Amino acid sequence: MDADNWLEDTRTSYDTVAVSYADQLRGALGERPYLRAALALFADLVRAAGGGPVADVGCGPGHVTAHLHELGLDAFGLDLSPAMIAVARRDHPGLRFEVGSMTELDLPDDSVAGVLAFWSLIHVPDDAVPAVLGHFRRVLRPGGTLLAGFHTGDESVLKTQGYGGHPMRVHVHRRRPETMAAWLREAGFTVEAQLLLGLDDRVPGAILFARLTS
Repeated sequence: MDADNWLEDTRTSYDTVAVSYADQLRGALGERPYLRAALALFADLVRAAGGGPVADVGCGPGHVTAHLHELGLDAFGLDLSPAMIAVARRDHPGLRFEVGSMTELDLPDDSVAGVLAFWSLIHVPDDAVPAVLGHFRRVLRPGGTLLAGFHTGDESVLKTQGYGGHPMRVHVHRRRPETMAAWLREAGFTVEAQLLLGLDDRVPGAILFARLTS
């Protein structure tokens, strides 16, 4: 898969569905206690390590960034889609949101205390994931925490219609937790915990907590 094509397809697709996506997800965390618990634990881990800025990478319309802020974190959001960032700034005017790509993460080395990749790695092809995790490692401070949430499984599916019935063209990659954990270890992280979600759902999910120890 050509890197330029998947990035452009992802950007265009989420520009197209940004408003509908935000409308659909608004308030969604209120119905998902396990996700809220994972985010609360993430916030506790960041604070326990001394606190500092937290990057929500692939933040979409900013609802999770805002939730982290409510938990007391200095959270800011980055997303590939300018339309998503516009919606995030509209809905959460007091927070910082910037257009950016996780494949070329424009943050200084050792500049954040935590990185959240909340179902934002699902469109990244396998051969690009190690480089993305390398960027996460570069920008995290020693002792910093990474939370990665993703769909679990063994397949990649092409999504051609999305939120609100709008056209999309993105591949959704479902991965086994042990595969993601191996990639994290290869990138220099220590994997500390795993949470499996929706085990009886059509598409289950997983969350991994990883620490940068050196």
